[in-house]
Amino acid sequence: MNGLLFAPMFITLTVIALVFGSCKKYDDPVPPGNDSYSADVLDKWMSMQIRLMRNATGIPNQAFSRHFAYAGVAAFESFRPGLKAHNSLSVAWNGLTGLPQAGNWKNYYSPANVNAALATINRSMFPGASATDKAAIDSLEMALRQVFLTKATAAIINNSENFGKTVATAVFNWAETDGYKNASAPYTLPAGAGIWKPTPPAFAAPSTPYWGNNRIIITGSLNNTAVNSLPVYSTDPASTFYKMVKQVYDASLTLTDDQKAMALFWRDVPGVTSPGHWVSIVQQIIKSKNAKLDKAILAYALTGAALNDVLIRSFQIKYQSLTVRPITYIKEVMGYSDWTSFIGTPAHPEYLSNHSSLSVAAAGVLEELFGKNQFFTDHTYDYMGMAPRTYPSYMAIGLEAGISRLYGGIHYIPSIDAGTQLGKKVVQNIFLKN
Repeated sequence: MNGLLFAPMFITLTVIALVFGSCKKYDDPVPPGNDSYSADVLDKWMSMQIRLMRNATGIPNQAFSRHFAYAGVAAFESFRPGLKAHNSLSVAWNGLTGLPQAGNWKNYYSPANVNAALATINRSMFPGASATDKAAIDSLEMALRQVFLTKATAAIINNSENFGKTVATAVFNWAETDGYKNASAPYTLPAGAGIWKPTPPAFAAPSTPYWGNNRIIITGSLNNTAVNSLPVYSTDPASTFYKMVKQVYDASLTLTDDQKAMALFWRDVPGVTSPGHWVSIVQQIIKSKNAKLDKAILAYALTGAALNDVLIRSFQIKYQSLTVRPITYIKEVMGYSDWTSFIGTPAHPEYLSNHSSLSVAAAGVLEELFGKNQFFTDHTYDYMGMAPRTYPSYMAIGLEAGISRLYGGIHYIPSIDAGTQLGKKVVQNIFLKN
């Protein structure tokens, strides 16, 4: 590791021990660097965010990357008073202004800062949540507050909450100017040979054609992110393009039970959305590593930001290339009119694979923070009755997510490879690696 756009890399945070639960011990605040808080407050808000993503309607799948990313920024910045030497810490958020000045760590109970920030940012980012889910946000915030009041004075808790809320408000105001509101502006789809067009069965209009214009979160994350292109479009059976599509068709005829399970596991919708799946993975890893709140917040913030930024670049490439989806080519060019993909085809151009890029980016951040060759079992979809899936490393998770799109019948291998290439480059940029 050569460096990081976040300096220093493994940040030493103001620390205390906090364990949430009626029968567990709560330690009093101690000076910075002497001990660590548990990540329980973050864990509970990650569970809430997963719930809100799962229940939300009318939001495009990739758009949940914003909810993940901005909540991570709010959590990180709300914890700033607990950072050792926080005034000298440089964080490369792209254009974030209006943050409150952090006071002395003694004026705050850091988990209360995080609690208030995550309650506020989730209320703001999910304005359409049901009354039940809105009540659940309020209930969680208040339950945590009552616990914190047993460990610090009401004055300190109030100060912490005011700071956390102010941070979250600044982050949300920043988020509102990132361009997402224009992502679905009127768009005229070009026509021509090899150009993407709406796919069956819904034949939906192009989804978020201007998502690629959104502002990135981490300065420099998309530097030098050109990727390998696809073969030149052709309908000639001897052409490289035809053979590339035929590889998708041939795979669909011999899907194993495990390949089908893989495709369904990474379909994510219905489920918790693709960004939500990675919130779940990060949450599980934090628990399995017994990571303290400092490391947990860093992982949450960086993973979400990387995922958000790589999707912006992915959508730029999609609507520049406008590549035809397999289902269209297989039906109209290859002549297999009854063929359909194993999972539904998203309503945007094929090249490149979103899931490959976002999953490899997220996995790459986790490897930088927690190490390579880390065994992991993903239980995200236990609640849906799906068998958990086990991996020898975090990158293996990302690579499987990518190849699952071949088995799902919605992406070509070169598109998956290009997504992998993009995801790895974004991680290199974030960690300032050559």
